[in-house]
Amino acid sequence: MSTEPATDPLIEQFVDQLWARDGAAENTLTAYRFDLSGLALWLGAHDRTLLSAERSDLLEYLGRRAQLGFSLASNARLLSCLRVFYRFLLDSGRRSDNPSERIEAPKLRRPLPGAISEAQVERLLAAPDVSTPLGLRDRAMIELLYATGLRVSELVTLRASEVSTRQGAVRVLGKGSKERLVPIGEAALYWLTRYLESSRPDLLGDRHCEHVFVTRRGSGMTRQAFWHLLRRHAQQAGIEDHLSPHTLRHSFATHLLNHGADLRVIQLLLGHGDLSTTQIYTHVATDHLSELHQKHHPRG
Repeated sequence: MSTEPATDPLIEQFVDQLWARDGAAENTLTAYRFDLSGLALWLGAHDRTLLSAERSDLLEYLGRRAQLGFSLASNARLLSCLRVFYRFLLDSGRRSDNPSERIEAPKLRRPLPGAISEAQVERLLAAPDVSTPLGLRDRAMIELLYATGLRVSELVTLRASEVSTRQGAVRVLGKGSKERLVPIGEAALYWLTRYLESSRPDLLGDRHCEHVFVTRRGSGMTRQAFWHLLRRHAQQAGIEDHLSPHTLRHSFATHLLNHGADLRVIQLLLGHGDLSTTQIYTHVATDHLSELHQKHHPRG
């Protein structure tokens, strides 16, 4: 199966319409052009064209791609492209049917979120040098992220007015402008208070910044900057697993569930609008319990 894209006027007309009518992103247009060109080449080798292709042709092509090792996600994207493309041909009168209409999309298995162990979290928390203003800031950020399960964007944009050390909670404006109140916990509150009282004033000097966590220049931190400092501390802690801010969010939820927290409470803390989004953590916890059973049960 050739992967070299071919020039096809019909494909270009379709792509031009997507851009003009829907304002589709350039990456989407490139992907659709590539997918359709690959199909056109394969059909041409079988004396068919995009205009004459039948449902059986599309099924055979999808099956051939699966045999060659194309992923389910790749074939799902292709099928999505075909549905839009043949709807375009149908609406423009070039075809009287949509051969992709009754083809079922491949079932994609949702990947389980990555999480690190509680022991690894402890090593990560101990990695920053808290005798320095930046180290104390880093410790407070990692403590708060793990204690609350905030998204990294929520962490770096957190404002001083949204933190209540007296109540031990942060007010978070999450996705869809939904507000939630998240408790901090004693350990994270201790490090956050230390940072606010000593490190943050040192970093700010006579400058003003509404964000809680600031850089040595006295400005708010970016997501990328936090990702890099997190990776640096993970290496210092000897954590070789892939670690990102989202990994700590997943670890927060997984460890809560492992210790008996109610799934709906975790849903509220994470700011998930739908419980089904949170239920993926039950699979992570089940895997953990299965490992413990196999390791410790006499007949595991």
